[in-house]
Amino acid sequence: MFLASSAKPIDENLKKLVDEIETQSPNLSVLAAREFRYSLRQTQVEVNIKEPRQFNVLEEFIIRAAIEFQPPPTEDELASVLGLDSVFIKTTTTTLRSLQTLSPTSPLTVTPEGRSFYEKGSVPQPPYPIQIYAITDPLSDKITFQSESLSETTINLPDLADFITIDHTIADIASLPLEEIQKSVQASVLALHVPEEGKIVTSYRVLASTQKIWRKISLFVIFDALEDKLTIQIRNGKQILESASNWLELLHTEGKISLQALCKLSTETIIFERQAILKQKNTEIESRLEKIRQKALDTSTKATREGDNYKALGEAVQLRDGQISLAFSEVLNSAKSQVLIYSPWVNQAVVNEKFLTLLQKLANRGVRILIGHGIARRQEDEDEPIPPEVEKKLRAIKTLDGLPSVQVFWLGDSHVKEVIVDKQIHLCGSHNWLSYRGDYLSRGESVYKVTIPHQVQEAYQFLANRFQNHAQKLWGNALEKQDSKLAIESLCVWGALGMEDIALKEIQKNNWFELLPVWLNVALQGLKSKNLAGESESFKTALSLLSQVSIEETFIEELQQSWCKVMGAIAINNPKTALNLLSDEVWAQFIRLSIAQNSDSPDKFISQYT
Repeated sequence: MFLASSAKPIDENLKKLVDEIETQSPNLSVLAAREFRYSLRQTQVEVNIKEPRQFNVLEEFIIRAAIEFQPPPTEDELASVLGLDSVFIKTTTTTLRSLQTLSPTSPLTVTPEGRSFYEKGSVPQPPYPIQIYAITDPLSDKITFQSESLSETTINLPDLADFITIDHTIADIASLPLEEIQKSVQASVLALHVPEEGKIVTSYRVLASTQKIWRKISLFVIFDALEDKLTIQIRNGKQILESASNWLELLHTEGKISLQALCKLSTETIIFERQAILKQKNTEIESRLEKIRQKALDTSTKATREGDNYKALGEAVQLRDGQISLAFSEVLNSAKSQVLIYSPWVNQAVVNEKFLTLLQKLANRGVRILIGHGIARRQEDEDEPIPPEVEKKLRAIKTLDGLPSVQVFWLGDSHVKEVIVDKQIHLCGSHNWLSYRGDYLSRGESVYKVTIPHQVQEAYQFLANRFQNHAQKLWGNALEKQDSKLAIESLCVWGALGMEDIALKEIQKNNWFELLPVWLNVALQGLKSKNLAGESESFKTALSLLSQVSIEETFIEELQQSWCKVMGAIAINNPKTALNLLSDEVWAQFIRLSIAQNSDSPDKFISQYT
């Protein structure tokens, strides 16, 4: 981004991906990118699977009698009660004992496993073997299982283990307890260990010696100009390997790895690049503001010269002192779908009851508001942090559907003071929007109100990119901690930025389907504000995920209600679009999940909303 790629230690095969990274996120600069190989461990394993079958009438009676009779009966006593030959009873109890449903001794006693199966209306079948492959990955420190063997390939690249100590002790599959194998198999896509369905891995054994399988990975050293932060990423293709990246960053922080050795990147080069990047960042911001100032001067000159005959496609108007707060209020009140604000400081002088009431009014009509603040490079270094009670009041503002309407985040390291409304109006200048009212003391401040499309868009991209980066970090933290609250914040930020597709892809990639109702409500806001079309591919993707949702899910009622609201919002605008979404496959899922009734048809379902 700042030095030509040819001047950086970037492997030829990675240059295209480097260009993509820097194009998608202008604040990022890839300082180095290098390919390595590293080894996985593959072990062939045989697991024994026990599955249930429905018990027959006699089996059910025997098990029930063993549970309910006091004292428990013997086979002969039970045969007498039933008026049957004891041979029938003993034959059946022998089968149940072989299935470990009954204990081997008399009187009849149900085992804990047998009781568990009985409660599900079944008995276990004899175990059967399946051969699978255990793959241990030292970078993710995980074991995964798959049905097919990995192919051996020759990769002529530097071995990452020559630069970093990689622990392969996890590869000793044979020493692992059964419980750990069960958890790893359950986490795989093989559906071999599904306890809720009575399908259980009962034992395992290693069939062959462990193989070393080479795989290619890429290491990227990236500088983030907005965060003034150096990060190390490990990627498999385009996929970022989070745990491996975090591990390398920790090793680098502790001084246990050398970027000079890894990718020929010296400390002096990093310092030089950082200074050049930050200087250019500040130059770009100042250049943008200077263009606005010049445009405001040109607008004023032309308007004076041409009088009533002057017309322009957008303009830049300078406002001073008392005009500023009035314009701020008017611009906010005009918002139809989105407000972005960056103010270095936030306090209750501005965020008072009147201002909060205005924001709630905007929320009630579907406007989504993102507020960024902070001037220090680290949040803990802020001299005037946002008061907790002010932040709490801002976050308490919700949409009519109960989602956060105002999102407020520390982004830091910025002096800019900007407001962008509906991607059409841009306020920028020296006024601190959320810490100084400006209506009681003149301080000689000036602000530019800009409606020139390309300049508004340039400012929007800069600010939206900061919020998008923050959303991505929130999502990463949410995944790491399995924190649904953080995840919902991420979805709402993406929704406010019109990035519902990114939010859905993350849900799909991580199989976090309990967030689907939240995503649907976020998308519903986009539909209502006309920022998201009913024809969007995102809705087709979301509908395709229904096949992976069970009717037993705890969130099923929310999912049912959310889909009804979304389909209704699409149908009100265009019934044909809504009907086209309900293919035969989708309609079958609507019926299965009780989103629609068996007595409904797609036409009837859509007609109730039109």
